[in-house]
Amino acid sequence: MSAIAVADVWQARVVVPALNVPAFEEALCDEPLACSSFEIVDGGAWSVEMLLQGPVVRAELEGRLAQAAADMDLPAPPLSLEPLPDRDWVTQSLRALPPVQAGRFFVHGAHDRDRAQAQARSGAITLEVEAGCAFGNGKHESTYGCLLALDHLAKVRRFSRPLDLGCGAGVLALAMARLWRVKTVASDSDPWAVDVAKANARLNHLHGYVRPVRADGFAHPALSTGAPYDLIVANILARPLQRLAPAIAGHLAPGGRVVLSGLLAKQDAQVRAAYLNRGLHLVQRRRLGEWLTLELAK
Repeated sequence: MSAIAVADVWQARVVVPALNVPAFEEALCDEPLACSSFEIVDGGAWSVEMLLQGPVVRAELEGRLAQAAADMDLPAPPLSLEPLPDRDWVTQSLRALPPVQAGRFFVHGAHDRDRAQAQARSGAITLEVEAGCAFGNGKHESTYGCLLALDHLAKVRRFSRPLDLGCGAGVLALAMARLWRVKTVASDSDPWAVDVAKANARLNHLHGYVRPVRADGFAHPALSTGAPYDLIVANILARPLQRLAPAIAGHLAPGGRVVLSGLLAKQDAQVRAAYLNRGLHLVQRRRLGEWLTLELAK
């Protein structure tokens, strides 16, 4: 094979540990045509598969994977890279993704609209999300845990000023807007994620409610002017959750709730301590596999 692969569409695949899926997805490509990750060994390895627009340089992909692996003290995963025949591979790939049901939420792709309509008639809250590789389409335990938390919170009280911090594909912002029909700010530092969130808001006819913006933390006027929030959801990673604890607490209204996810069970104590030190207290703790979702109140 030549160093530069010139087919129109290529399929890249790596098998990695479950806990490291997001890092290897980001390392492999930040703007794939399509991306899917799924468990192939119960509680163990996951397959990360992407469709990439050619031309691609195998050595560059392997270099990014090796660097990501080294950062996590892991061996570099072998890369499978194959050219694909001329076909609508994006649509075919998306059709392979199953819907997700979390509490009353039914998160699905365009290929499952018929099932979604049936679920809606039964009282489900349906959300159509095409995530690509913008994180947060409901399939990962952290997003799933946040959806369960939102479903529970909606049965307890109504929120009027929610924020989705680190929105990814925007599914949590969509969920909050659909639950309470209120203006919802959604932010992410990744411009690709912001574009995907905007597209998903339009797709669900929620573009009048959900406002995705590009921001690192609270560094955007839309986030400061929207404060104080009565509900902040942050599905990111443990270190950013700790770093943002002062800002999250400072932008939260008295009596407000915070839903945190993206942290492992072993990271519970240090993340929780960062928020307890800011005057918040733990309300509920959910564990799904190795991942936690924390609900705190001010």
